[in-house]
Amino acid sequence: MTEVNQLLAQVESARKAFIAEATGLNYAQAKFKPHPESWNIVEIEEHIVRAEQSGISGLWKAYDALRRGEPVWSGDPIHRGLSADEIIARTWQPKESVPPIAAPQWGGALNFWLAMLKAQSSMLADLAAELEGFDLETLLYPHPISGPMDARQRFDFLRVHMLRHQKQIQELKGKAGFSKS
Repeated sequence: MTEVNQLLAQVESARKAFIAEATGLNYAQAKFKPHPESWNIVEIEEHIVRAEQSGISGLWKAYDALRRGEPVWSGDPIHRGLSADEIIARTWQPKESVPPIAAPQWGGALNFWLAMLKAQSSMLADLAAELEGFDLETLLYPHPISGPMDARQRFDFLRVHMLRHQKQIQELKGKAGFSKS
């Protein structure tokens, strides 16, 4: 299996686990908030969809620009060789604010956001196919909080981000006041 296909498989494994965590919840469960400032599960799902769309779109944009000889980012790749976990540890605050592009805005039905997240799997697979054989370290696109990340780090970030928010959903489901049925 090639590197990009391994990265894709890791993201898809995280996607499957993330979707499973929120599947089958009723309206009250999907909208439960233990505190007014916390996100409910619908908002978490929407955030993941919007963040992934932004990341995939950014990588496509960077790839197209790089092939034209017009990279979207140039400079010192300050995170070279680091994992997404290491980059997050170096660049995020303990209670990080969501970039506006990835902030929940629409709300709505949980199943809509689950379907959107499933649909994005094919967009990511198309990108991975396009990047087959490409030097992933040369494809850089800045993250709104963490700065420049290469394609390998971006794929890893998608995986890590879903796992972090899957844990957030698990914690919500364990809170007092969360309906068990």
